[in-house]
Amino acid sequence: MPVETIEVCTELGREIARRDCIVVTGACPGLPQAAVFGAKELGGMSIGISPALCLDEHRDRFNSPCEEYDALIFTGSGLMGREVDVIRTADIVIVTGGRSGTLGEFAIAYDDGNVIGVLEGTGGIADHLQDIVATIDKNTGAEIFYSSDPLELLERAFACHDRRIADGRAYSINES
Repeated sequence: MPVETIEVCTELGREIARRDCIVVTGACPGLPQAAVFGAKELGGMSIGISPALCLDEHRDRFNSPCEEYDALIFTGSGLMGREVDVIRTADIVIVTGGRSGTLGEFAIAYDDGNVIGVLEGTGGIADHLQDIVATIDKNTGAEIFYSSDPLELLERAFACHDRRIADGRAYSINES
């Protein structure tokens, strides 16, 4: 993983903390952990939603970090099973890098009609989502913002979230 990508995700975490918001991740290493580190630098809060049943399984089986989280929630539902919990815990979903798990989380957020920010230039799924969304061609009510600048991305996503609250629809769930 390029150092520049890690730094961009760390800055994303810092920006989330500056807004007094909580970073919620799947409690895994990599880019999500970089965002957690960024938030913690500024005294921000982080919650990890683990695929494991307990702390030992989280560390030993899933080789995942735990020390930097303010709270870990053990789902026991495995890597793919915990995705729904991760997405439905968040008011805004930010996609960085990623592989199949990130794609699954994006699909849940998209079908639930969430506010989604995609941090472009971070590799993986994030750099292909515009094409994937065009291929899906389904109106779910999701509002997606793309940017390679974490500050701009969060400003746009937060403005959308604030507008939804003002309109009386903080979230929407597609029931198709």
